[in-house]
Amino acid sequence: MATDTTAPALAPPPAADDPPRDLSRSRTAPVGAWGQRGLRAVSLLGALALWQLLTATDARLWLRFDKLPSATEVAAGFAERLRSPEYYSDLVTSLLRVATGFGLAAVLGIALGVAVARSGVVAGLLGPLFEAVRPIPAIALVPIAILLFPTSEQGIVFITFVAAFFPVLVSTRHAVRALPPIWEDAVRTMGGSRWRVLRTVVLPGALPGVFGGLSVGVGVSWICVISAEMISGQYGVGYRAWQAYTVVDYTGVVVGMLSIGLLGWATAAAVEWVGRRATGWLPRELRRQPW
Repeated sequence: MATDTTAPALAPPPAADDPPRDLSRSRTAPVGAWGQRGLRAVSLLGALALWQLLTATDARLWLRFDKLPSATEVAAGFAERLRSPEYYSDLVTSLLRVATGFGLAAVLGIALGVAVARSGVVAGLLGPLFEAVRPIPAIALVPIAILLFPTSEQGIVFITFVAAFFPVLVSTRHAVRALPPIWEDAVRTMGGSRWRVLRTVVLPGALPGVFGGLSVGVGVSWICVISAEMISGQYGVGYRAWQAYTVVDYTGVVVGMLSIGLLGWATAAAVEWVGRRATGWLPRELRRQPW
């Protein structure tokens, strides 16, 4: 029986004068703006419907949903909390803590990240210290913060600062080191000073990586500020959620969790919005992608 020995057809090699591929083009499948909104709405509504179904029927699978409040009970509890002045006071308290700690972390993280990436002396002095402290979870520093700072408020801001500092520092350092050397060489060839290189090449070129670190840092800030408020706070969303748990008010606990999620979502969206405006020189497809 004869076998077919015909070799499979090979794709022709690209011609030398073919236009180069656009590597900056997004690899995600294109979805229109209304399609994105529809997908998000389906995702949220589907999660709410599943939550209501499992809790309303007291489902006891491997997980026990009969102890959790239903979505309608949480919605009623949320509406009641919105009518309480205490709720807005807690929101402002937590927001101020995150804004202070995250703001300090952003300024110091970007400055030191650039310095470590650009200076061998700074990298030698501070690099080992950063690498030794960075693996320690910020929430594990709560006992140290209680001993160091005279008030719990300052300790909570310190925990928030530490949580956001290292993501910003590491992202900035990697972004600066990844810049093509030819950009700096071009400016120096034209007589540019070190300050001009920093202002026109390093900082603009590192901005996408910097905002990636800022986006991660603000999310971690919320995680740690809520944990610190539960441990040593007197006001704030985390403190109020923990108080609800101690009096077996599970609806109040879930209302607190949803409030934290909405605050984190809003602040992360604000960071991404600023990032898109600050990196207007990027191709539009890249600016539309989440950081």
